[in-house]
Amino acid sequence: MSIIEHVVLFKIKDETEQGKVKVLLNNINGLASLESVLYLTAGAVICTKSPISNFTHMLHGRYKSKEDLNAYTVHPDHQRLVKENAAIFDDIMAIDWVADNDPTPLSLLPGSAIKLTVFKLKDNVPKEVQAEILGEIKGISGSGVQQMTCGEVFSARAKGFSLASLAVFPGLEEMEATVGKEQHVKQKVEDNLDGVIVVDYVVP
Repeated sequence: MSIIEHVVLFKIKDETEQGKVKVLLNNINGLASLESVLYLTAGAVICTKSPISNFTHMLHGRYKSKEDLNAYTVHPDHQRLVKENAAIFDDIMAIDWVADNDPTPLSLLPGSAIKLTVFKLKDNVPKEVQAEILGEIKGISGSGVQQMTCGEVFSARAKGFSLASLAVFPGLEEMEATVGKEQHVKQKVEDNLDGVIVVDYVVP
């Protein structure tokens, strides 16, 4: 099985009532019951480092195939939710990739910490260099990392970002212990980068 990782980063307008935000998140999490969805969660992010937008919330879903992801995307419940809440979004970015391994378990425990890193490469970076960069990203997997997937982004709504990784930790403490390694990876590949987004998120 080749798991599809699906992440949506969104920024909710500052003036939005918290009650509306809570209803939105409850409704998004309700989409986990759709047949094509293996796993889905959404909530507020802990921290965002981004050159394009200060994202406030994140959705993370997993699917068996691109076809299942598409079935979720076009499902009437999903379409209705997007349409009804369009006015409260300041920015939205979708990042999809085929996981380089089958993460186990597919469903993450509440309290698990996620570090999402998305890379925008400079124009005309050769494929072999992209592969080397992915190798460096995998290199942060070590003590405290429970799961790690990465791959080339195929979403049309990724704002030009082309590589992504998602690391899962038991909690925030374990995730914070990797900060030094993350900087090391960034320095080794920064000559080929036009931008990096890093989002820290805890499964609600």
